[in-house]
Amino acid sequence: MKSRNLIILIALICSMQTSMKAQNPIIKDIFTADPAPIVYKNTVYLYTGHDTATVKDTNYKMPDWHVFSSQNMVDWKDHGTLLSPKTFAWAEGDAYAAQCIQRDGKFYWYVSTGHKKNAESGGGMAIGVAVSDSPTGPFKDAIGKALITNEMTKDKKHGWDDIDPTVFVDDDGQAYLFWGNGSCKSVKLKKNMTELDGPITVLDIKNYIEGPWVYKRKGNYYLVYAGVGTKPEMIEYSMAKSLQGPWEYKGIIQENVPNSFTTHPGIVDFKGKSYFFYHNGTLSTGGSYRRSICIDYMHYNQDGTIQKIIQTTEGVAAVGKR
Repeated sequence: MKSRNLIILIALICSMQTSMKAQNPIIKDIFTADPAPIVYKNTVYLYTGHDTATVKDTNYKMPDWHVFSSQNMVDWKDHGTLLSPKTFAWAEGDAYAAQCIQRDGKFYWYVSTGHKKNAESGGGMAIGVAVSDSPTGPFKDAIGKALITNEMTKDKKHGWDDIDPTVFVDDDGQAYLFWGNGSCKSVKLKKNMTELDGPITVLDIKNYIEGPWVYKRKGNYYLVYAGVGTKPEMIEYSMAKSLQGPWEYKGIIQENVPNSFTTHPGIVDFKGKSYFFYHNGTLSTGGSYRRSICIDYMHYNQDGTIQKIIQTTEGVAAVGKR
């Protein structure tokens, strides 16, 4: 009997050690970046970039986008490479930040990648959209051309200002696309989610550099982004009572991340808690071009402002069954 009790005790200790081990980064077998989570049918689907640069490389190598899913925020299933720039006949280059949203039974995956030089475009970065009937694909090019090209935006002269799309559907059904490097741009989308529905506007957002994430909570609109006020990047945010603005700057919510020049926000509410997704370079052999996604809790003050994100190696606890 004593021997049996000892075995049980050892098993419990091992179980406790396993549950207490560091969860962050959450994906450890490949390098992932630019997290974009959504909640669909009691599951969180996480759309990510994929870093494949070597430890000696001095620039990004991002060949494709991956999808992961979890029902408890701790155990993540890898659904593999579900999209790449090769999906789009007009595209070439790397798979920059992207976001997928669901509307009317379809999933629209907005991506930023390079545009081939041809009669329609002089090149530079562009935004495309893929579509599927399932959050895990198969995805196909929804319109056979880029939704946003470098020629459509003139406020910045560099060729990579049209990156990092985020899409939000307001309570009245109007959809909006936000994006940009160096300035934050916005445009309405038609209900089909694949056509522009008005002129492109440039928002007045303090310290904005890239990586916007737009959402609404308790009557407040939030624009969370990587800020230019400091280097390496920090995550800053503004709030508004309307998506048309004015946007009021609220400050920094995430300080520099370890071992990475960039960071990128993704925010979701799931089973009664708010979660903040980001990337850093803390995985073994990681760095600014070999990044990894992490999750920590997100908390709000009574007035709706966001509390500082506390970065941890422990990550978040499981919700629901394991």
